[in-house]
Amino acid sequence: MGLQDANDFKSLKVEETSSLEMKVFINKVELSTKGEVEFVDITDRVEDVVKKSGVKNGLAHVFAPHATGVIILTEPDPELLDDVKEVLERLIPRRYAYKHPLNAHSHLRSILLPPDKTVPIVDGRLALGTWQSLMFVETDVRPRKRIVIVQAIGE
Repeated sequence: MGLQDANDFKSLKVEETSSLEMKVFINKVELSTKGEVEFVDITDRVEDVVKKSGVKNGLAHVFAPHATGVIILTEPDPELLDDVKEVLERLIPRRYAYKHPLNAHSHLRSILLPPDKTVPIVDGRLALGTWQSLMFVETDVRPRKRIVIVQAIGE
């Protein structure tokens, strides 16, 4: 069984290892959410981890270790995010006779969306498109403390 909530990651340490000029740097981004469906732009915080890592060229892997929290890469336009909410509600409605109590729809929505994204690091920065942002999406029904693990891997 995996770790259950943000408190399980308090012992996660920032670490750096090097071998053959390849570096792996691990850090975490902590955030609080207000409930479903909330979008939290984590782009700047992930960019900060990449800068701290010293990796100039490589990959940033961003992972949400939660059953009801996911990572998407999209434009942070409020109208677009409202459309995403509407699509999730149409595909997996909150009110339905699910067998799992309370938040089955939250888990099912998370199944459709990935818990991670990998973004190239070029010249020490995330290589995102003009309109792209890394967003944490809360799919659970209540406010939560969340952790996002960021690994910067490269030279």
